Amino acid sequence: MSSQLQRSPLAPARSRRIARRQALSPAHLALVAILALSAVLNTVKLSQNAWANTFYSAGVKSMLGSLHNFLFASFDRGGLVTIDKPPLGVWVQVLNAKLFGFQPLSLLLPEAIIGTLTVLALYLILARRLGGLAALAAALTLAVFPVFVAVSRANGVDPLLVLLMVLACGAALRSIEGGRVAWLLVAGALIGLAFNTKTLAAYLAVPSIALGYLVCALGGLRRRVVAVVAAGVVTGLVSFSWIALVELTPASQRPFVGSSTNNTEIGLTFEYNGFGRVEGEVGGPGNVSIRPGGTVAAAPRHAAVRSSTRTGARTPRAKPPVSTTGSKLRPNGRYVNPIAFGGKVGPLRLFESQLNGQGAWLLPFAIFGLLALALQTLGRGLDDRRSHRVPRMGYRSSIGRRDPRLATLIVLGGWFAVELVVLSYSKGIVHPYYISALAPGAAAMVGAGVSAFVDFARGRDPRLLLLVLAVVGTVAAQIVILEQQDYLQWFIPFLIVGAVVGLLAVAVRRLALPAVTFLLAVLLVAPTAYATTTWLAPGEGTFPAAGPHEATGFGLYGIDERGMRENRKLVAYVDSHRGGRDRNGWSVLTDASPTAAPLILLGSPAGALGGYGGSDPVLDGRSLARLIARGRARYVVLGGAYADRGGNAATAAVLRDCPQVPHDAWHGPAPGPRVLVLFDCLGREHALEAHPRG
Repeated sequence: MSSQLQRSPLAPARSRRIARRQALSPAHLALVAILALSAVLNTVKLSQNAWANTFYSAGVKSMLGSLHNFLFASFDRGGLVTIDKPPLGVWVQVLNAKLFGFQPLSLLLPEAIIGTLTVLALYLILARRLGGLAALAAALTLAVFPVFVAVSRANGVDPLLVLLMVLACGAALRSIEGGRVAWLLVAGALIGLAFNTKTLAAYLAVPSIALGYLVCALGGLRRRVVAVVAAGVVTGLVSFSWIALVELTPASQRPFVGSSTNNTEIGLTFEYNGFGRVEGEVGGPGNVSIRPGGTVAAAPRHAAVRSSTRTGARTPRAKPPVSTTGSKLRPNGRYVNPIAFGGKVGPLRLFESQLNGQGAWLLPFAIFGLLALALQTLGRGLDDRRSHRVPRMGYRSSIGRRDPRLATLIVLGGWFAVELVVLSYSKGIVHPYYISALAPGAAAMVGAGVSAFVDFARGRDPRLLLLVLAVVGTVAAQIVILEQQDYLQWFIPFLIVGAVVGLLAVAVRRLALPAVTFLLAVLLVAPTAYATTTWLAPGEGTFPAAGPHEATGFGLYGIDERGMRENRKLVAYVDSHRGGRDRNGWSVLTDASPTAAPLILLGSPAGALGGYGGSDPVLDGRSLARLIARGRARYVVLGGAYADRGGNAATAAVLRDCPQVPHDAWHGPAPGPRVLVLFDCLGREHALEAHPRG
């Protein structure tokens, strides 16, 4: 039998496969360890984050109630207003909750798993093109990327967005290498799915994918252009399929599109969730303004609050969020307020105190790694003897347009560069957790740099100077971060000594690989430790971030104990006084969704008449009157979240025409700014309809 096997023409190939598996077993073990580390970082004490972002959690609960709510991504059970994002990211949580029951871990575990799958996907993409060393270095960097860990422990949509974009880049690279247009179409479809997760943020990978295919793919230019156009068509069809469903459905038969000004997903996509994030918009730092007719929804006395409803009137702008350096600390050492926005627009924004702890730890290394990969790929005098270590994947030559390194540089390096520029120069809303989209590209360039630096060191190539610059720049950045974040400062001397020892060891050619590996290990200590700070306290659900001083969540429902007592009293009162009203309606309508979210999670069918920020034109006095006449609504509670932004026409109408329920009648809080103020609108339909604008 053995002799027959030896004579078989398949024996050599089989032997090579066995040998290859045996040779790669250390890399496989390293990969398993990295994936285990990622899983640990993403899941340790995960349950303490409870419902995390209660806005999305409440939406999941509402979508579980009916297919209609699921299809249109309704925030509330009554289908009044949608969440402010496309549905795919939340649908994943809904399906998991359907399978395993509606509980916090049903929403959080999918995101943690998605984060670890992204680490695996990045490894597989790079291992085929840059080799195992680069792939392992990139996977490890991504696994410990602080803000990537933070979002993987919350129930936002960013983990799925990042995974789909990484998979799209992988599919595009496979199409470039093998010449099959089908893989490029798959990449386009994946971008479309990412669009249905977080709209235009998904398109930041499109320029690099298109350029990579046009430059590196097989076939003539005309064929490549046609393929890119076809992929663009697929992207558009998948991207706008759900939007088309919403737009073609009459507004009366679906929820209002939350956070839009015109009740259209197109408007939401290209305004609030689109170009407004880059060019500046209402809701950005220092630019929160109230539309004409808005009212400040808080009652200092039993009497209704005076509203400013003059045509064209504008309420004062809300104060911008307090930065890290200006926030006050709680007794537990945590900041009172979360860091909602990034710092000043410019090339150093990601290195400033508001953002640097989230993703700037290895940013200099990634930038110089990108440059090293570019010089290694495009520069003259490359050592052909080293080219056999890069998998060719069907390429005719390891140098030139068909070099897999060039395609990787353009696709992943280009995506990294685009994210870097957009995050640095966007004038609108830039939350710290947005940096999670930078993580895969930065990690890939760190891995590419490690591989290139080892090659340069072995060949005594003068381009090895880039390693010195990368290490010095990264050490300097980490020292600044550790000082500004007041964290792990005792490690700074070890960081400096380790960097010096590693750089000296690189000078010995036979130590090139262990020396560069040691340098990377030293540089990853601080960000890894920083990522573990997400275990120390419940995460802030709306603005997930790593760091020992970041604001934390308030527990299960996202509000403090006093707020929960008030919410329970409110639920008890409105539920006991609804009588025989329509059970498909709302127990109470708040002005803003974050105020309604804990009520929904408590099991009360609440809703928000002003959308997420309380000022969306969801309802006016006339439409509210119709809901009251049909028995679908009665009580309105103003105040709470975003009260200082004012309200919409419905809140103004309520303040004018609905009597306030005395706070002692429902055992509510004493009158004061931002407290919950309950109004009973039963029997006030005619007055509300007569003054629809308040």
